[in-house]
This record gives sequence, C-alpha cells and structure tokens, in this order.
Amino acid sequence: MDHNDILFHLAEDRASYQQAITPPIVQTSNFAFPTVDAFRKALVSKMDAHIYTRGNNPTVEILRRKMAALCGTEEALAFASGSGAVAAAILSCVNAGDHIVCIQRPYAFTKVLIDEFLGRFGITCTYVDARNPANIAAAFRENTKLLYLESPNSLTFDLQDLRACADVARDHGVLTCIDNSCATPFFQRAADFGIDLVVHSGTKYLSGHSDAMGGIVCGPRHLLKKMFAHEFMALGGLMSPRDASLILRGLRTLHLRVQRSNESAIFLTKRLHQHPAVHELYYPYHPSFPQFELAQKQMKGGGGLFSILLRTDKIAEVDHFAESLNCFAMAVSWGGHESLVLPLSGFYQVPGQEDHPLPFQLVRIYIGLEDPDWLWADLKQALDGIT
Repeated sequence: MDHNDILFHLAEDRASYQQAITPPIVQTSNFAFPTVDAFRKALVSKMDAHIYTRGNNPTVEILRRKMAALCGTEEALAFASGSGAVAAAILSCVNAGDHIVCIQRPYAFTKVLIDEFLGRFGITCTYVDARNPANIAAAFRENTKLLYLESPNSLTFDLQDLRACADVARDHGVLTCIDNSCATPFFQRAADFGIDLVVHSGTKYLSGHSDAMGGIVCGPRHLLKKMFAHEFMALGGLMSPRDASLILRGLRTLHLRVQRSNESAIFLTKRLHQHPAVHELYYPYHPSFPQFELAQKQMKGGGGLFSILLRTDKIAEVDHFAESLNCFAMAVSWGGHESLVLPLSGFYQVPGQEDHPLPFQLVRIYIGLEDPDWLWADLKQALDGIT
C-alpha cells in the first residue's frame, strides 16, 4: 500500500463521522450495547471491538491501523509512552528465569527495566556489541528468549545487521524486538528484515510537534493478540484518545518532516566533520561512519539525529558550547519541529552517574525544520569558541 493511502485515507471512515476531514477524538471511557447478543459478540473479540477505552478506542484504533501498515506488520498496539511500549514488548517475550541478549548501550530506561525490574524475577541479560552478529550467537543460552535491538541507538548510533540478527535468532528459536524510533518507518522497516516486534516512540518523529506522548508496538497478530490480553489490558498503559489524535495529525506530515530533517542533517554533518573543534562525528549517513555501507543497505535515510565528540579535555568548554547555541533548545527528547542539543557533560557530577559509559565530550544534536544555513551559523560560532 502506498504511504499516501496510509497517511491520508487508511482506517478513516468519514461517512461514520459526518464527513469530517479530521477524525474525531472519541473521548469516552465506555461504550454501550443495544442488545445482550451484541455485547456477547464484542466480548469474543475484545481486541477489535469497542467495549472500554482501556482496550480499544476508535481514535486510537485509526492510529494503530496506520502504524501497522506503515511498518508492514499485521497489527499494532498503542501505549502511553515509548517506554511503556518497550516494557510491554519485552515483558510479552519472557518469563521468570529466562535470559535476554541486548545491545550494549540501550536506551537508559530500557536498561533500568531489564536490570532493576526484570532482575527481581530471575530474568538475566547479556549485553553485547551487536555490531557483530557473531557476538549475538555466542551470547545465546538454552533459556534465551529475546534478542533486543536498537538500530541505530540514540547516542553513538551503532547499527545492527537486521537480517543477520533475525536469522541467527530464528535459528535459536529466539524472538527479536527492535526500538526503531530513530529510523522511523520511512527510513527503515525492520519487519521486512525478519524482526518480530517493532517499537516506535510516538512522542518523537511520529508526533513531530513536541506536544504528545505515546508508544507503538507493531508485529504479527498472534504476538500482539497475546500482548493485548496480558501486558496491555492488565497493566493498563494505554494511549489516550487525545494523544492518538495529536499523533495522527503528526503522521500527515511525517514523510515531509523526516526528509527535511535528514537533508539538513546531511548538510550540517558535512560541515561539522571539517571543523577543527569536532574530534569525531557519529552519523550513519556520513561516509566517515564505520557502518556507513550497512546504513545504506538497510536504511533509506539517516534522520535528523547525530552526535559529535568535541576536541577538548575541559567539561567547562563542553558546557559553554551548549550554552552558546542560540538556535538550539537544550532538551532530552527529539523528533519535533525544533532543533535541540544535549551535552553529556550535563550527566557528569550528578549522583548515580559517576560511571557514565560515554565521554563527557559527546554532544547529541537533533536537527529540526529550521533553515540549515541559519543552524550552521549558530553551530559554527559556538564551535569557534572552543580553544
């Protein structure tokens, strides 16, 4: 199905809501039934029927259907946050005493979930450098049930060969799950490479306006149906109809926004790579990136997120660089219309962060929808201040 059909028409039955161009926010917790038989039939298919908004809501259902189609999967579920989607996906794959193989630097709260929450139930994890699929195979045990990926991840942008990962996991009877938020469904359809569960943070590119929270899990119907009956319904981490409506609005322009961000990031990374204050650049679509060929093989674009390593040994200079930027907001999330900067120096000298695995000179930058020449002038003046 063409992305235009998905973004602008799929699942939108305008005849049922007075031909409104924008789907309504069905702001109700409960749905009534005209007969006992109608109620009975709905209970047979809770995942598809409208019984209670904690299960299925018409506004949220439109988003679910669009996301499943964009990701090339049979089904999708929508959660209150990206972390909620990650948690449900992982929990649906493991039981007490099982083992997980995970990339070496996952999103911080994914690691908290695995180490501090699942660890209470005897679920163990081996973190590996998954840039080499052989490391994954070597880490598998008899009780390994899940391979968890992020390609690219959000600080150093390490990639995994998704086809190779899916193949080795399938050979060992292990399910695969990926956080695909950085790539979006437009730049990488992980399910096409054989990945079982695909997670997206709706808070980021999908919404695109920094005003909604949400997470999506896409995958085959049999896995999502099991997740719906347990992790989704029992834990209650549903997306609200209002947030679903905001993310639906964001999907209308997703293809345009990610392409703009991608083009601007390519423009800016070329210039950053040449600046003497930049020691190293981390961006999958720059030729200097060690996995550049793999990025071109399995991604259609690098997106608007990258990191630079500043050439300095002083935390104060990293702080000054970030604070000198006038066109970039300092914030942790990304994927909206606005450009952002996140210096890792901010994590240093913070209780509990004493052993941060990455150097304080690393600065993550997100490129929004502003004019790239305007952004470059701002980046250059801040970099020129590093002695």
